[in-house]
Amino acid sequence: MTNEDSDKPVFDFGAVFEIDDYLYFYGDALTEERTKREIEFLMRELELDKPMKILDLACGHGRHANRLAELGHSVTGIDITLGFLEIAKKEAKEKGISVEYIMKDMREISFYEEFDRVLLLFTSFGFFEDEENFRVLKKIANALKPSGLFCFDTFNRDVFLKYFLPYFVVEKGNDLMIDRITFNSTTGRLYNKRIIIKNGKRKDKPFFVRLYNPTEIGDLLNRVGLRIYKMYGDWDSKPFTNESRRMIIIAKKEIREK
Repeated sequence: MTNEDSDKPVFDFGAVFEIDDYLYFYGDALTEERTKREIEFLMRELELDKPMKILDLACGHGRHANRLAELGHSVTGIDITLGFLEIAKKEAKEKGISVEYIMKDMREISFYEEFDRVLLLFTSFGFFEDEENFRVLKKIANALKPSGLFCFDTFNRDVFLKYFLPYFVVEKGNDLMIDRITFNSTTGRLYNKRIIIKNGKRKDKPFFVRLYNPTEIGDLLNRVGLRIYKMYGDWDSKPFTNESRRMIIIAKKEIREK
């Protein structure tokens, strides 16, 4: 861990989410079994017992959006990476389902009380400066209908630091994804100076993620008119505990008196 920080932290979105490399190294982990488990969780814990209007932010290649649409929901998927959206659209067409896919930065959405549910999955919260992360939550709160639910998952900072490792390597054949990790306790940011070595060539893909503990998350949500409705430690709906490495949070939009 480190207390060093740069004035302008580096997050190379284009490099980190380069389609071929991303799916090459993450693809084996994104199994059908995993996706099925996550969809079952969403159906159960978000109370999706009737057709609903769902916004999937940072939807990637439609792993959740297309399956929710298959189950009868009206889904809008938003992502900043065109290549992911093209894969999602192709799959939706092959399945004969309708999903509205939009290329947009999550900080710039402008929906107002349009969705019953909002998703932000696979550690997709915390990619920006603190004010911009807060802005994302405000945009999400605006997009939700009163009493609507917002689901996102992220690291539990308290436990992440307990088991902190300064490096992590994924090996696939002769190719490597090397994560070199530091943490700044002042800013709450995890910095990853990722290197990918593929086909004998090196690529640098630096990024950072703001880590939060449950107290911070609860405070941020309250400030935008959301309150924690449920919190879990994994996708099997096991209760969140002091030893949970991840937080799966479901927040509800408060109905404000006029």
